[in-house]
Amino acid sequence: MATSKSALLLLLCLACSGWAQTLSTGRTVRRHRVQVSSVAPEVVRAEAAIDKKDYAAAERELQAALKQDPNDYRTWFDLGFVYTATGRDAQAIEAYRKSVAADPKVFEANLNLGLLLARTGHPEAEKYLRAATGLKPSARPDEGLARAWVSLGQVVEAKDPQQALAAFRRAAQLQPKDPEPHISAAMVAQKMGDLATAEKEYQATADLDAKSSEALAGLISVYVKTNRLPEAEAAVRKYLALDPHSAAAHLQLGRVLAAQGKPDQALPELETGLRLAPDDADTQRELASLYAKNKQYDKAEVQFRALVQKNPGDAGLHHGLGAVLMEQHKFPEAQPELLEAIKLDPGLGAAYGDLAVVASENKDYVLTIKALEARARTLPETPATYFLRATAYDHLRNYEQAAANYHQFLLAAKGRFPDQEWQARHRLIAIEPMKK
Repeated sequence: MATSKSALLLLLCLACSGWAQTLSTGRTVRRHRVQVSSVAPEVVRAEAAIDKKDYAAAERELQAALKQDPNDYRTWFDLGFVYTATGRDAQAIEAYRKSVAADPKVFEANLNLGLLLARTGHPEAEKYLRAATGLKPSARPDEGLARAWVSLGQVVEAKDPQQALAAFRRAAQLQPKDPEPHISAAMVAQKMGDLATAEKEYQATADLDAKSSEALAGLISVYVKTNRLPEAEAAVRKYLALDPHSAAAHLQLGRVLAAQGKPDQALPELETGLRLAPDDADTQRELASLYAKNKQYDKAEVQFRALVQKNPGDAGLHHGLGAVLMEQHKFPEAQPELLEAIKLDPGLGAAYGDLAVVASENKDYVLTIKALEARARTLPETPATYFLRATAYDHLRNYEQAAANYHQFLLAAKGRFPDQEWQARHRLIAIEPMKK
């Protein structure tokens, strides 16, 4: 699993303690120049104390050593490590600065200084991390340099994502079996909108770590954005195999299945996701809408009622509730919900159409006509609106308007609604002689 940026910075900083630990055994970074016999005894004792995590004793010895030689890079480096280990980052930064000033060619001092500056958001972090990428670590050089490149990429990512991508790729070359540079590169590429590169890097991460939830999540995102829903479904199912209790994964699978027109499979996934995350309002809304689309109106009603209770000012939820009540022929209950929806959002054209139907069923023909006229201001007329308006005028005995709309209906219907067309023709025979 990929490490978060903040955790990675801490990991990298602490990983460099290996240099401090090797000093006590004589394997120094500059062993080709500095012999063990030339190291001050206070520094030797300090490094032994560091190995034992006795930082107080190590600090006393290092401070004593600095009185003898205030410009020794090694002493300042060890002191920087002690300060870092004891949570004194500001003092650690100053110690590492003095270590780098005494010898700017030490990889670990530049890296640790860059990491600490990055942790505090200091703009100089890039300078020291970039310097580290051009130096040689004292041990495991490929691993150390890869860490430097990853850290540099993270620091420059916001201002220069292309440069960050290049840094992550360099780290991947140095550590071909490490998934971290690939996942970092993938995330940068995705933010840049380069989905092809993002997919390649996410896949490389998954190839190196089949259990990487970050890689699978990234692939799912790419597949969804590129409308490759079957591949997205397969990736989400792999993710759920790793984490079967992930609410987000169940919800994503439900959405992917719904988008593929598989509501019967989507609903159980959304239901499971909602059980795992019961306060997710977006999921409640999606589930309510999917129940309605799947004609499970009783379940949709339960969800919409709960949502309306929590969000009484949401016009869309009142419309949704009114619509499912209408589908259940609960017309008296539906009408106030639809009226509330258009009160909250007068531009909600579809709600006017539903209100017209409900008002007609409630024999409120004046409201039916008003709702249809309001709908016509934002949405085009349909055969259904002409027919509904005609029947409303017919009931109100406004035969002239009724006849006009029956004729409009017949012109628009074109044989697609035989029952209503038969009714319209027979009503025209009955009412046209009565037109004023």
